[in-house]
Amino acid sequence: MLLEFSQLQTQLHLLCQERSSLLDTLRQLEAANIEVKASGGPECEYPLTQQEYSDLRRAKYSEWSTTESSDDVEKQELEEASEDDETYFFDTNDCFPEQSTSCESMGKELKIQPNVMADSAHLQIERRKKLPDPAEKEKGVSLWSLIKDNVGKDLTRVCLPVYFNEPISSLQKCFEDLEYSYLLDRAYQHGKEGNSLQRALYVAAFAVSGYASSEGRHCKPFNPLLGETYEADYPEKGVRFFSEKVSHHPTLIACHSEGKGWKFWGDSNIRTKFWGTSIQLDPVGILTLEFDDGEIFQWSKVTTSIYNLILGKVYCDHHGLMHIRGNREYSCKLRFKGQHFLERNPRQVHGFVEDASGKKHATLFGKWDDSMYYINGVANVKPKDMGDAHLLWQRTMPPTNLTRYNLTSFAITLNELTPGLQEKLPPTDSRLRPDQRHLENGEYDMANAEKLRLETRQRMSRKLQENGWKPRWFQRDGEEGTYRYVGGYWEKREERKWDGCPNIFGELSKEINDSISRS
Repeated sequence: MLLEFSQLQTQLHLLCQERSSLLDTLRQLEAANIEVKASGGPECEYPLTQQEYSDLRRAKYSEWSTTESSDDVEKQELEEASEDDETYFFDTNDCFPEQSTSCESMGKELKIQPNVMADSAHLQIERRKKLPDPAEKEKGVSLWSLIKDNVGKDLTRVCLPVYFNEPISSLQKCFEDLEYSYLLDRAYQHGKEGNSLQRALYVAAFAVSGYASSEGRHCKPFNPLLGETYEADYPEKGVRFFSEKVSHHPTLIACHSEGKGWKFWGDSNIRTKFWGTSIQLDPVGILTLEFDDGEIFQWSKVTTSIYNLILGKVYCDHHGLMHIRGNREYSCKLRFKGQHFLERNPRQVHGFVEDASGKKHATLFGKWDDSMYYINGVANVKPKDMGDAHLLWQRTMPPTNLTRYNLTSFAITLNELTPGLQEKLPPTDSRLRPDQRHLENGEYDMANAEKLRLETRQRMSRKLQENGWKPRWFQRDGEEGTYRYVGGYWEKREERKWDGCPNIFGELSKEINDSISRS
């Protein structure tokens, strides 16, 4: 045993020396590269080339869809990007060493116009600042012992104990994309004032901001039951949100949100693969943002990977190309840089806003877990030459009472039953799901028992879907189109009439059991 341990120590020491040598080589190469540039050597262009943008603009607005051909185009563009072009990613903090000063100077720009949100000032709701204290001591579980036989399989079909869940559902997690909805308020206001470029910039910042909440989040949300819903009415933000699980196989979640001057909707499905020490999450679906003046932007999310599941510190990374396609003057293309072993400046995002002719009007850069900035015009230069950058968005500081779930201050409020809310909710709302509520309260044994019961019930949902089940609040645009909200939910909520909404978290009725057994 001691001999084996000594050999492992020796191997580890050699690996550390090799890594140190690689880092020294990297620094020397970078120094040589700087000398070449200083002597007037040629510089490479940023990967978002004119050809990529012109290819994007050739697609008609009415033809945007998540087809296999569009996925192939995305992969081809990623493969064509040169490794040398990666040198133009840089740390936002290197660009702004005195970040607090930059933020302070942009303070006025970040404020919402008074006429945008003034009428909701008196609608402030006191929301909780932390989760309830756990009632029991939690027992750890080995992930590897549970899923070592599921390598390469879809993890959404693997039953895991609640230890690997966070106390919110996927329906609620969709609403986290709207944590920084004030960016859409700003975008609406700029467009209303005739500044289309600023509108496009704030839309791009909003598309990136939704990833900030994933920092440090290593637990998976609860998989909703078929027909499960979630509502969020946040008058202090001027936002109303609703989502429903519309399909069980494949798992599809549809959502719809309304703000002051804009609507945001889409459906999402995640293809999940486990690769031994990492998980890859490939989102499928289109998100649509429509302003009251008719301007529309559409985009799809990038790939997410979670690493070091077995050994080391678990972390997630978002990588790939994001196209934000506008139906009028401007569109945007962003590249999320993948994190590598020797990466010194991870989590970077860089891109451009261009017009219909392909001319670039602004450069965006930043980090998806921190902030986004822009510069007017094209900027393929190093940070020291970027003194004219402007702050678009900065992440809210995390709460002081962090738990192992690492929920943001906004996420902590998502499953809360504020005074008087429960009486208004339909029996399908995620807040009423018992296993999720038990986990939030730290009642782990009861949470596991309820999760097992509900997952047994959920397996029966596939037969219900095959028997002609249809979502109540969403309808699909054609066989392959996006699910659209059909309306009526908030009116029913006002009347508190939930006729026809089943108690999906209770026991299955004898009639449903008989129907399933006969099919």
